[in-house]
Amino acid sequence: MKKDFLAVADYSPAELQGLLDLAVRLKKERMSGGNAPVLKGKVLGMVFQKPSLRTRVSFDMGMRHLGGDALYLSPNEVGLGQRESIADVARVLSGYVDAIMARVFDHDHILQLAKWASVPIINGLSDYNHPCQAMADALTIIEEFGSLKGLNITYIGDGNNVAVSLMHIAVKLGANFTIANPEDYDIIPAAVDVAKKFASDSGSKLSFLRDPHQAVKDAHVIYTDTWTSMGQEAESKKRELVFPPYQVNDRLVSEARKDVIILHCLPAHRGQEITDAIADGSHSRLFPQAHNRLHAQKAVLVHLMQ
Repeated sequence: MKKDFLAVADYSPAELQGLLDLAVRLKKERMSGGNAPVLKGKVLGMVFQKPSLRTRVSFDMGMRHLGGDALYLSPNEVGLGQRESIADVARVLSGYVDAIMARVFDHDHILQLAKWASVPIINGLSDYNHPCQAMADALTIIEEFGSLKGLNITYIGDGNNVAVSLMHIAVKLGANFTIANPEDYDIIPAAVDVAKKFASDSGSKLSFLRDPHQAVKDAHVIYTDTWTSMGQEAESKKRELVFPPYQVNDRLVSEARKDVIILHCLPAHRGQEITDAIADGSHSRLFPQAHNRLHAQKAVLVHLMQ
């Protein structure tokens, strides 16, 4: 049966931990002289509706490190769901490449690709979730603390796609998850309902707050993201009036644990959701986190394509 990577919610805690263990091994292997060419002769098709630095480069280089190749397809070349139906694109590409990674606006486009493709589909980001980012986040936290179990992970800001995947992987792997966000910017209820089930299974605690200062108390991890995601540009002025109390700055970080680490999926709007002092300070793990996109995604590629 074909395997896909559409959401961390689709994988059991043991499967997620297995992928993270593989990511650790592949990273060590890379740092010790290079990865074995386990995907030699394999090609990953990369379909982009949204531009990206980290997603494109990390998947492209990941395939190269593993002996394979990657083919970039720009929005104008494919016109997913516009110039050509998603069902047709999925079936055509399935005859050319060994797996497809897609970075899309509408989550239904990912689901449709998975329905019609005969090769594995990887969700490189949708408006609902960002599972590849969550894998890199978990890998970064594991490198710092050894595991997620029992940690307090706090997300400050918009309850967006990044927050959804972080929440799901946190409670799947035994961490407590807290979010502080303004009214009208909550994580969507359907994603919260799924997380509550996972938390019940793992014994994790979920907290949904308005006050960021309350949220960071005893936090091991503080995570933030842009106030305005791609595709929401028309709301940017409104959001810039609502979100300033949720800036991750010196004062907020000082209210967390002394060993707290700061994460951000990037790109960062410095001076908005995060200050320079925090992004470049001793608590920041922003760039190891960005680099871990490469290693976490290599584990996903090997899992799906080997």
